[in-house]
Amino acid sequence: MAITLSSGFKMPVVGLGVWRVEGKEIKDLISNAVKIGYRHFDCAADYKNEAEVGDALKEVIQAGLVKREDLFITTKLWNSDHGHVVEACKDSLKKLRLDYLDLYLVHFPVATRHTGVGTTDSALADDGVLDIDTTISLETTWHAMEDLVSMGLVKSIGISNYDIFLTRDCLAYAKIKPAVNQIETHPYFQRDSLVKFCQKHGVSVTAHTPLGGAAANTEWFGTVSCLDDPVFKGLAEKYNKTVAQIVLRWGIQRNTVVIPKSSKIKRLEENFQVFDFELSQEDMDLIKKLDRNYRTNQPAKFWGIDLYA
Repeated sequence: MAITLSSGFKMPVVGLGVWRVEGKEIKDLISNAVKIGYRHFDCAADYKNEAEVGDALKEVIQAGLVKREDLFITTKLWNSDHGHVVEACKDSLKKLRLDYLDLYLVHFPVATRHTGVGTTDSALADDGVLDIDTTISLETTWHAMEDLVSMGLVKSIGISNYDIFLTRDCLAYAKIKPAVNQIETHPYFQRDSLVKFCQKHGVSVTAHTPLGGAAANTEWFGTVSCLDDPVFKGLAEKYNKTVAQIVLRWGIQRNTVVIPKSSKIKRLEENFQVFDFELSQEDMDLIKKLDRNYRTNQPAKFWGIDLYA
């Protein structure tokens, strides 16, 4: 099952995110995922595992498990490379061992001090606050992203972690409008206005953290997950599905793309088995009432500044 982007290309509605996946785990993870049926993989320079993903992709392609043209590979421009878009994209392509990307995203709407192409540590100033480069505008960054399309390096370009106002601005100055806005959204952080705005203007929404981050975000940020909500436990029993399957199905029925992350085979299989049932409108309405406007991904912990404030 796929959606058609404004660029004309198709994007599978269920993908696999590789954030916080250790390099040594990636080979088996991608091989298993491809065998299960995954064709969409969500990467980023900042995840520091593009080279391992590239090795794994090359292996599954050479083994005949999948063809390159059947895969949808996303990666992202890191904050410190906003002034070096072409070089950063080529660096990611080299690591991923690909000739082109299906989707390249601006990871965050902020440019930070350049620390060398492909190095993705967040540079902090002496005061411990993210060292933001105020000389590079998001418009300049976007026009450099557009150049990647004309160069044949990427098929589609998009944004990530942009709010309504930044998305509106991008639509105003874009010659090629963003095909995707990848944002945190899940039942506790539904962001209906942003999702509706994007979809109204032809910007498809990908939900990162579609399960609310679960244990990983609890460990990093001390947040709670919607997976423990009794409403979802009741719905899981009603539909004879797992809680995660209910949450992912809700995301799909909102016409968003979901990219859950898991390294366990059983979980990989479960997360992909979301096409054989449908939530009733009554249950969609029930889930809508669970919104807490609760963000679980909090980079301010590392940056000393809250970009969402």
